[in-house]
Amino acid sequence: MKRFFLCFLFLSLGAVGSLRADENVRALQSRLKAGGFYFGEVNGRYDSDTAAAVTRYQIRNGLQITGKLDGPTSHALGVAAAQPKVPTPKFGEDVWRYLRKSDQASIQRLMAEEAKANKPSKAPPPASTNPPPPAEGPPPAATATSPATYDRDRLKDYVAAFVLAGLDPQVGAETEFFAERVDYFGERGVSREKIRSDLQRYNNTWPQRGFWLAGELDVTPSEGKLKVTFPLRYELRNGSKRATGKVLKTLVLEQAGADDLQIVAVNERKAR
Repeated sequence: MKRFFLCFLFLSLGAVGSLRADENVRALQSRLKAGGFYFGEVNGRYDSDTAAAVTRYQIRNGLQITGKLDGPTSHALGVAAAQPKVPTPKFGEDVWRYLRKSDQASIQRLMAEEAKANKPSKAPPPASTNPPPPAEGPPPAATATSPATYDRDRLKDYVAAFVLAGLDPQVGAETEFFAERVDYFGERGVSREKIRSDLQRYNNTWPQRGFWLAGELDVTPSEGKLKVTFPLRYELRNGSKRATGKVLKTLVLEQAGADDLQIVAVNERKAR
């Protein structure tokens, strides 16, 4: 009887803990949804959709990009810091692939809008000698956010996906973002395999890494490509060794197929 009671108590406490975890994830999803970061159902499951929303919140609010409900992120969102169990699909490639693919349409719109905005405009038609009639009613209200601004925010998701891929347990996962040949830190025509080897060396040198977006993106269109420059703060560790700082990283993106983008050039320099 005693054994049965202890077993029942254990199962009851486990159910209560699971319920609280579900309620915490629901609260998380509700707050992310209200902020425009989460687009799924408020269901209490910490799935890839939820992890992607957490990552959006992190990169747009200067938090460490982890895709997880860590202490600083839970504090900023005002939810419990308890780590939810991540069901399948597992955290890792799932989340960064989701972020990367889910925003291609927005990024491609940005490319088209930026290219259109930078085209020389045609000469305006001759001014009419008769003034236009006065408009009736109040003038239309200005929109708070233009489509280009919105899409720049969505482009941050692509950057976040690239960073998460660099943290994936599968070392070199971010090579999937690169074209077959890349201008790689000043060296032209570098192959993916050479990039993968370089990333493996980097992982061996700095197995523990943290990254934060430290400012806004600077986006420049050029001949069907997007040049995206952004400040990235980093903290690197390997045992007692530690390195911190900030770089200005530049990615040059071009469209690859109907619904994808690829990196054709990457470079960086130290930032103040």
